[in-house]
Amino acid sequence: MGVIRAAVILQLAVILMALIWPPFVSSFDIFSFLMGNLTSSPPGGLPSTACLQYVQDVVSQNCVVIFSKSTCPYCKMAKNIFNEIGATYKVIELDEHNDGRRLQEALAHMTGARTVPRVFVNGHCIGGGSDTRQLHQQGKLVPLIEQCAPCCAATSSEGSGDRQFESAK
Repeated sequence: MGVIRAAVILQLAVILMALIWPPFVSSFDIFSFLMGNLTSSPPGGLPSTACLQYVQDVVSQNCVVIFSKSTCPYCKMAKNIFNEIGATYKVIELDEHNDGRRLQEALAHMTGARTVPRVFVNGHCIGGGSDTRQLHQQGKLVPLIEQCAPCCAATSSEGSGDRQFESAK
């Protein structure tokens, strides 16, 4: 009973805050909060078009993209693999990005998985950290990178991994 009482008090506090400080309304989804669903996607169940477009743009302009969280061990594993093979990659740290939660929802919509990392090579999602490791161990990761379009092969990164890919042919 105490948990329910605390939840009701918190919801009332949000309503009061919205009445006192109207800008609060535009920066917080009160309806979702009052209905007890803080992790929902935007209305309609789809991530915002802008986030979907951002993900598509980043993926299409870079050979390797890792959507990551800075403290995730699987994300670190994926980045280390690309560092080992000398590949340039772009990192989007979702936990440090203003729209990180919405970008993660867009990634879930696009790839069918919400977990991080979400690794893209040559425009295609190859999965997460374990998938990346498996492809590397099977000798399939380097050939995927070698197939990258010329426009995407030498782009810079946000975060670590700003290295040019050097094939071991």
